[in-house]
Amino acid sequence: MAFELPPLPYAYNALEPYIDEMTMRLHHDKHHATYVNNLNAALAKHPELQPESLAELLRNINAVPEDIRTAVRNHGGGHANHTLFWEIMKPQGGGEPVGALAEAINRACGSFARLKEDLSQKAIAVFGSGWGWLSVGPGGALRVHSAPNQDSPLMEGWMPILGVDVWEHAYYLKYQNRRADYVAAWWNTLNWENVAQRYERALKGL
Repeated sequence: MAFELPPLPYAYNALEPYIDEMTMRLHHDKHHATYVNNLNAALAKHPELQPESLAELLRNINAVPEDIRTAVRNHGGGHANHTLFWEIMKPQGGGEPVGALAEAINRACGSFARLKEDLSQKAIAVFGSGWGWLSVGPGGALRVHSAPNQDSPLMEGWMPILGVDVWEHAYYLKYQNRRADYVAAWWNTLNWENVAQRYERALKGL
């Protein structure tokens, strides 16, 4: 079955003033749609891969046939990363995590403030295009890291639960070259309930 572009879970202008409507329209309807279309085109060459989930493809990226491996890495990663990105944001978001997730962040980073600082710095420091991530690994360990291009933490055996897109198409219409301002604003959009659910699923190995 072909992968499909998921609808945004809110209106295009719902994240204003932090992320503008035109950016959301172009980011979702054009950029994300292109990743989905190109992923499907690549997989059409290898029908035996089509029953696999996107997570399975990315976790086993080195087993994907060489002739489409780069396309699956780039476009499959782009599809997975953006699907997460839309869901971990919401209107009137922001604030801080609570419960088990907050406790895990305190253990791993010392405090939410330290997590925010560390993740922001890693995202801002990405050379060119990429992502800043909070991921869950073996034993429930939390990792703050970055990745280039559309590489997914799944490719390294980590489960992403929070990610900030620092490709220029994610922010340039509103923030131009001010990536740091965009990342600072992005924290006001976060849907911590969704991130907490992803954390719980990651602990269960889902």
